Parts: sequence; structure tokens; C-alpha cells
Amino acid sequence: MQMFRKIIHIDMDAFYASVEQRDNPELRGLAVVVGGKPQGRGVVAACSYEARKFGVHSAMPSATAYRLCPDAIFIRPRFEAYQAVSEEVQQIFREYTDQIEPLSLDEAYLDVTGSDLFEGSALRIAQDIRRVILQRTKLVASAGVSYNKFLAKIASDIDKPNGCRCILPNEGEAFVQTLPVKRFHGVGQATENRMHSLGIETGQDLRKWSLIELQKEFGKSADYYFNIARGIDHRPVRVERTRKSMGSERTFGENLIHRDEMLVVLQDLSNRLITKLDERHLSSHTLNVKLRYADFTTLTRAHKLTHGVFNQHSALRTLPFLLDRCLAQRPVKGPPQVRLLGVSFSGLCPSDDERPEQLDMPFI
Repeated sequence: MQMFRKIIHIDMDAFYASVEQRDNPELRGLAVVVGGKPQGRGVVAACSYEARKFGVHSAMPSATAYRLCPDAIFIRPRFEAYQAVSEEVQQIFREYTDQIEPLSLDEAYLDVTGSDLFEGSALRIAQDIRRVILQRTKLVASAGVSYNKFLAKIASDIDKPNGCRCILPNEGEAFVQTLPVKRFHGVGQATENRMHSLGIETGQDLRKWSLIELQKEFGKSADYYFNIARGIDHRPVRVERTRKSMGSERTFGENLIHRDEMLVVLQDLSNRLITKLDERHLSSHTLNVKLRYADFTTLTRAHKLTHGVFNQHSALRTLPFLLDRCLAQRPVKGPPQVRLLGVSFSGLCPSDDERPEQLDMPFI
């Protein structure tokens, strides 16, 4: 008898906006947009379901969201609050299994294959997790249950918000045939357009393609597409997920033209990130600076330490060098017109692995 995994995907519904509505009862039932101000260049980080009815969605410019829903209430994000709730939810997960793969603050995979809770019923475990999350946090979560991660994630989205759907092993392959390819996790807009140009609209269409044909069109992704069209996904729940980078960026209501102003912003972003890395016991070998001009020309410059890791002192000494490299490549003559600045640290490793900090050229 073939043994199947029991995978649960938990997704907090409209997480940031729901936290805001929970903490401020006056916002309940209203269209809430978490993100930048509509008068500036900010974007939507999240929105309530009341706002989604008007076509508002995450990553949309806040100005566009305001045009679609002028009665919406715009709120600046409170990431510390969201992080605190996320940690509370993660603790709930650990009461059911230690096989947890967080994907973000608001979603995670859980493997409950070996659990004897609720007589081994993954569906009943998912339902109880949702009940406890609601009881302790006053927030609603949706869940998907299936025999692999691909189908569990799709299932969690079927009956949102406040949904719980199970796709059994004998249902998976037929279920996939009915889905439009845009519903497949891992198929972005560009891939969807490419598939549509090839006549691939649904899972049934995708299943008609041989592995060799898919390899010619999609290269390394071919195996994944070939398998999911058949309801197959062998990826395990990865308990240890090593974060590769951490970054932050800032978009300005008015373009910056003075180097000193830009450097202050970069230093502030860097200091905040170093603090977060320290809190997570992580270190970085590579510092990256991102700069976007008014014409949307975007430049990134990086410096990697061959010895040691970055701390606040070495990062502050490196930032002017990287900023000047970006400014030297500005697209037009005259004062720079900078609309966005960002900092990120990559090549992350546990702090226990760090060696004494030593600056490389050109910092001697």
C-alpha cells in the first residue's frame, strides 16, 4: 500500500489588515489598505477583503488603490506588531508538529504525517489549528490539506477567507486538470503568458506535453511542470530554511538630489538591518546598495568581504563607496534625481560562524 504524506498549508487571511482591524475595532467592516500614503509613491502591502472587492490588491501603487476605493482607510505598516502575532501563531503550530516550514509571516507548511492527534486525521488537525488561532489571536486563518505541498497550498486558497479544504490522494490528479495554469504556484505572469502562447490554458492542457517538449520550452522548470500537471510534488517540508538575504528600501515623495541626504537614509536602513540580523543571530558577508532614479533606471552595487562579516562600523564605512559607484552611473547630466534607495545584506550565515571583521580594499 502506497504511503502518502499529510501536508497542511496554513495561510492567515488578509494578515496585516486583519491585525489592524483587530487592534482598532473602528476599522472592522471597512476597506483598509496597509501601505504608503496615496498622495505619495507608496505601494499597498496588504488590504482587507472589503478593499479587495474594489479591485485593490498587494503591490499596487497606493495612488491606484485610492482611485479604485476612495473611501479606503490607509494605514502605515506596523511590522513589529505583525511579527509578534506571527511568532504567536508559530508557537501554536509547534503544539501540533515540529515539522514546520515558514514561508512568510502569515503562512507555513506543516507535515503531520506521523501525528497520532485526532486519530491521525490531517483535516481535523488543520481544523483545530484554525480554532486555536482564532481563540488566542482573534484572527482567522484558512487551511489546505493534501498529500503534497503543491496541492495543500492551492487548497488553502479555494474557500478564502476562513476556509478549510482537503484534496485526497485519489482526487489530486483529476483536480489539477481543471485548474487554470495561473493558479499553479510557481507560474508567474511571464510564464503564464508563455504557456498561453503555446496553447496551455489549464492543467489538462499542460498534461498533454511530454517532458522533452517542456524541457525545450521551459528548461530547468520542466520537471516541476510535468509533475504538478499529474498532481505530483515530492518536495518535503523543510524544517531548516536558511535565509539568504535581508533588505529594506525607501521610496521618497520628493526626489533626493544631495548625496549627504542619501547617505543618511542608507545609514539608517543599514543600522536597522544590522539590528535585525543580530536579533536573529545572523551575519552577512555582502552589503548591497540599490538606487533608482526618477526615470526608473535602477542600479545595484555590492561589496563582499573575503574575511569576516559586516557590523555597523564596517557597513557605515562601505556605504559611501557603494553610493558613489551608483551616482557615477546616473543616466543624465546635472544633479541626481533619486526616487528610491535600498540596502540589503546577503550571504547570510549563523553568527556563530563569523570571523573577526576585516575590511578589504578599498577600505584599508
